Amino acid sequence: MEIEVPSEKVPVLAEADVVVCGGGCAGVTAAVSAARHGASVVLVERWPSVGGMATNALVNGWHRSDREKVVINGLVEESVQRALKHGWIWRVAEFPRVHETHWFDSEGMRIVWQRMLDEAGVRTLCYLAAGRPLVEDGRARGVLVETKRGTRAVLGRIVIDATGDGDVAAKAGLPFEFGRSEDGRVQGMTMMFCLRGIDREEAAAMTPEQARAIVDLMRELRDAGEFPPFNEGNAFGLLALWGMPEHSAWNMCPVAGDPLDEEELSRLTALSRERIAQYLDFWRANVPGMSRTVLEQSGFALGVRESRRIRGLKTLERDMVLGAVKQPDAIGHGVWMIDIHDPLGTGYTTYTDRGEKNMLAVGTSYHIPLGMCLNRRIPNLGVVGRCASSTHEGLSSVRVQTHCMVMGQGVGTAAAMALELDGDLTAVDLAGLQQALRADGVYLEDVPPHTEGATGA
Repeated sequence: MEIEVPSEKVPVLAEADVVVCGGGCAGVTAAVSAARHGASVVLVERWPSVGGMATNALVNGWHRSDREKVVINGLVEESVQRALKHGWIWRVAEFPRVHETHWFDSEGMRIVWQRMLDEAGVRTLCYLAAGRPLVEDGRARGVLVETKRGTRAVLGRIVIDATGDGDVAAKAGLPFEFGRSEDGRVQGMTMMFCLRGIDREEAAAMTPEQARAIVDLMRELRDAGEFPPFNEGNAFGLLALWGMPEHSAWNMCPVAGDPLDEEELSRLTALSRERIAQYLDFWRANVPGMSRTVLEQSGFALGVRESRRIRGLKTLERDMVLGAVKQPDAIGHGVWMIDIHDPLGTGYTTYTDRGEKNMLAVGTSYHIPLGMCLNRRIPNLGVVGRCASSTHEGLSSVRVQTHCMVMGQGVGTAAAMALELDGDLTAVDLAGLQQALRADGVYLEDVPPHTEGATGA
């Protein structure tokens, strides 16, 4: 069934040089970098605060090292330094010999990023989802938003889609990919949660044999359909989590489905909370030190890893990641492995198989290219974050927050430079952009010589 919606004149709510749609970590770095380089910026965010998955879904781990040295800096490092002043972030003991370098307090990072936006002069509009894009003559003019006072327009000379799902770009008609090739399924999602009330002394007395027996029982019950799926990987598995401090976010409650289907997403969110309750019932009855453990907090939303991947000038592929491929239009480095969470929702992740087949060699990193964030149809519309152009496998690496922040800083800086080019992001001088990024603290090394069309334009 279809209905006809009458046309109407829509008041303008806000207007700026750059409109950033989505206030997750990629949107924050895009907005801050564009504003610091002289652009007026409006940021539109659907949730009550900025931070996206990092704050609202409690996804609080960062990946910055090539296992020899840190190669992701810029606004990521600035965020670390600001959080350190309040004890809101901590470095792993193995630093820098592992890719995973930091864990942080999601509530604290929410404050850090809002301060950065405010200090840069970004006009932040939360509680508003970017709706239909306004496109005329092949150019983006802004987006419509639904306010409590009615439909309004947010206008800009350049639009950056940082929605995570590529909502603006897809609605503007840009082509996209979705899911893996064999069945169209996307990576599994996770409901993060925090616990309190673990008796650490009692838990510490548990022997490795006791712990393994508990995990084996969970597996046995799961396989018999009497216990929910859970992530039992080496890094996030139960044997590692017994020693985690209180308030840590547990990454072990998987669900799978279509994150673009709101009804299904609602069902999966409710299902994940039911599963956490089942975990706790079992742990209280069977695990030393957990008889009085309670749920302190669960994510405001599911942690979504993959949905649309907007087709760009370049597509990041598995071999580019594992081969540590360098790009003439590089805007930063990536280090993370091919880390795929089972699209069937079993909780299995390729992280448990880490090795030569899905990890970069020690001391190496790949380039994140500007071209994966740009497109051929609408030159003043950029895409940053997990909706940028990649394959299912390539995305499993570049989707992590630090890599999304690299994209945000690169495209935000390019947007400010493109204002003198009629907003054409594909026309930005690559050497000038890379010089500006380095001046802003971005680690950017081993860049091949530029050639005409280096972004894929």
